[in-house]
Order: sequence, then C-alpha cells, then structure tokens
Amino acid sequence: MKRSLRYILLILALLLTLPIGAHEIRPAYLQIVQESDNHYQILWKVPAMGDMSLKIYPSFEDGFQLSEAGIPRPVSGAMIHNYALSGNRPLEGSHIEIVNLNKTMVDVLVNITYLNGEKVSLMLHPDAPIALLPGSSSKWQVVQTYTVLGVEHIWFGIDHLLFVLALIIITKGFKKLVTTITAFTLAHSITLSMAVLGLANLPGPPVEAIIALSIVFLAFEMTKIHQGKPTLTAQKPWLVAFSFGLLHGFGFAGALTEVGLPQSEIPLALAFFNVGVELGQLAFVVAVLGILRLLSLKKDWPLAVKNIPAYAIGSIAAFWTIERVVGFFG
Repeated sequence: MKRSLRYILLILALLLTLPIGAHEIRPAYLQIVQESDNHYQILWKVPAMGDMSLKIYPSFEDGFQLSEAGIPRPVSGAMIHNYALSGNRPLEGSHIEIVNLNKTMVDVLVNITYLNGEKVSLMLHPDAPIALLPGSSSKWQVVQTYTVLGVEHIWFGIDHLLFVLALIIITKGFKKLVTTITAFTLAHSITLSMAVLGLANLPGPPVEAIIALSIVFLAFEMTKIHQGKPTLTAQKPWLVAFSFGLLHGFGFAGALTEVGLPQSEIPLALAFFNVGVELGQLAFVVAVLGILRLLSLKKDWPLAVKNIPAYAIGSIAAFWTIERVVGFFG
C-alpha cells in the first residue's frame, strides 16, 4: 500500500505544481516587414504576466539602427512593441540575436516579409539565440518551425493536457481509448483549420472559459464513475471528446493566430502545426498510460484515493473557469 500510495501522491504533486494559469508559456513573436530598400517595420511581441514582461529583445548587426515607433501596449499574456529599423545594407544575409533568450525557456518565431514578396519563417531557441536571416524560406523550414510550435503548444497548454488526462482516466479499454482520442483529434483539427482559414470564428475569452468548464465537467464525471454510477462520458467518451474537441480547436487557433502564419505557406504551416499538436499529444498519452499501468498493479484502491486526481483536476479547472469569466468584465 505504501509503495502504491507514493504513485498517487506523485500524480497529485505534479497536478498541484502545474502553472495555475494555462498557456503561460508561449513563443515570443518577431514580425519584420520591409517598407523600402533599407527600411523595415518591426512588431515585437514578448510574453508577459500583468505588467511584467520577459527582458528579451531583438538586436541586429552593426549598420542597422532600431528605434521605437510608439508606446508599448499590453495584450492578453504579452506586451507589444513597435520599432522602425533602418540600415546601410539589405537585411538579408545579416544576423539577428534575441538578447537574454538563453536565460529563458521561451522560443522566438520570426516572420519576415521582403519587398519582393518573399516570406521567411524561422525559430530561435534559448540554446540558439542567433540566426542568419535568409532571403527566402524553404518549405522544410516552415515544416520544422510549425511542427515545433505545435508540440510546444500542447505541452505548455496545461488545460488541453488536463482534458486529455481526464479522458484517459475515464475511458476503459484500449480500443475505446483509441476511438476517444481520435475523436478529440478529429474535432479540434476541424475547428482549428476552419478558424485559421477564416471559415468560422468564436471570440477567444468565452472559448477559453468553456474549455476550462469542460475539464470541470470531466472531473465531476470521474467522481461519479468511481461511485459506480452510469454516465454518458463512461458509455460514449468519444462523443464527449468530439463535442468538446470542437471548442479546443478554437483555442488552438487562437494561439496560432497570436504567433502568426507565413502568408505564402498557410496550408503547409497549418498542417504541420496540427502534426506537432498530435505528436505532443501522443507523447503525453503514452506517458500517462505508463503511469496508469503502474497504478493498476494494485486493484483495491480506497474511493478517497481514487478521487484524488478528480478533485485536483477539478479544482485547477474551476479556478481557471472563474478567472476567465471574471476576465470578461476586467
């Protein structure tokens, strides 16, 4: 009992030490638009919490001058800076550095639009904060960049992970679990694509609030199942996964819209962002199934212990729900 109880306490500890705000860690975003031969418009979006933003900023080679073009303004979870960049030579072939990036856990997505219509997308990482700016972007660069973005989004999207975790705990049987996760994947892929392509749209704050509420619902379902009560989720988890998955897709779309898409490669970037989300989700599912396999070695868990994950997940999600609803009026 003592050894098995340690596994339960480990899961509880992991749940309670998750960031209390979902989507706290998102990539910074640098947009560079060429306006004339050696003049560029810069938009720099850096993650922030309240009035506190990360102390990272772009730096260009000697010969380029960066000057502020407006007052920084806060948006949800970030601070927006606008700059004007001028130089005595083309930006193509020069290096860019994100200063202090190596002191963070944040990546930076860079999108460049040149005067001739060429588009460039690349990603800078804490262990590689300097990059050479090319004149054009290959399809392979787009694939790499947006696959990584997708993986990072699902791993740092704690609300989406808790929803998937609850589904895994509720769903009994491998075949039914595969069907359930597939339904969730299909649903959020549909609405993600429709939202990014402009075919459907829902306002972000209500969507985020309902996503949190969907996790509260699953946590409540978990407690009912542990008491032996029949529930729709236990009988048809794929239906619940698909229904709420449609909303989660709008949440994914909101995050993708925030960091931006290369306009010349929208279908490719969208497809591989979704691939990244699915790869990250698959890795999470495999890890959770491994832990649950260990826990299943003991059969007679007390009801109070069985309900620990449900109460932990439900408490976190209830906090998010209240926080997001209150945010409507902030």
